[in-house]
Amino acid sequence: VAEGDLQQHNNPHNFTHFPMAAKVLVLFYSTYGHIFQMAEAVAEGAKKAGAEVTIKRVKETLSQDILAKMYAADAQKQFEHIPIISGPEELKDYDAIIFGTPTRFGMMAGQMKNFLDACGGLWAANALVGKVAGVFTSSATQHGGQESTILSFHTVLLHLGFLICGMPYSFKGQTGVDEVKGGSPYGASTIANSTGDRLPSDVEKEGAAFQGEHIATIAGKLARD
Repeated sequence: VAEGDLQQHNNPHNFTHFPMAAKVLVLFYSTYGHIFQMAEAVAEGAKKAGAEVTIKRVKETLSQDILAKMYAADAQKQFEHIPIISGPEELKDYDAIIFGTPTRFGMMAGQMKNFLDACGGLWAANALVGKVAGVFTSSATQHGGQESTILSFHTVLLHLGFLICGMPYSFKGQTGVDEVKGGSPYGASTIANSTGDRLPSDVEKEGAAFQGEHIATIAGKLARD
């Protein structure tokens, strides 16, 4: 996506100065790379808001043998350079965390849930209360559970004390029926097709960048207060 295109879509607050840079973590799980590409766009948008951005992924829980049978082993090589988060304790280091996960039967992938289920200590210590969070997702089909995945993810985030940000309709790319596309007020999303051959479109990546900038801007304002 051209930089000018992102600037056109990703300026939700019209801020030109960033006196306090938010620390933003883009944390994702991706099987075939679609969510990884969306994560890169989210990170680009957050950087435009002046944030200090880190991209990490949660660990894979499937064996290499199973991944090979799913034709995912080779696909995952495109993001093997992205570091795996060491554990939930890292979340305390950031002002905002933007989570990315594919949908699995209308809910987040088990790999991401496995990570979140280990956050009990942070929950008990109220360590994440007041931090900003958002979610982006992908599915094989146009009605494959994108909204339910994000909304059910929000339930976990609310238990942990996060302040949730979606993708408001100030991002005009989510309106209209001129093309097949993901995106909703709950968060950015993409459609992979049942064969996985459809990669995130320009407007879907613009939505991801918009959400990244939107969340980073709000986190920066909270960090100043």
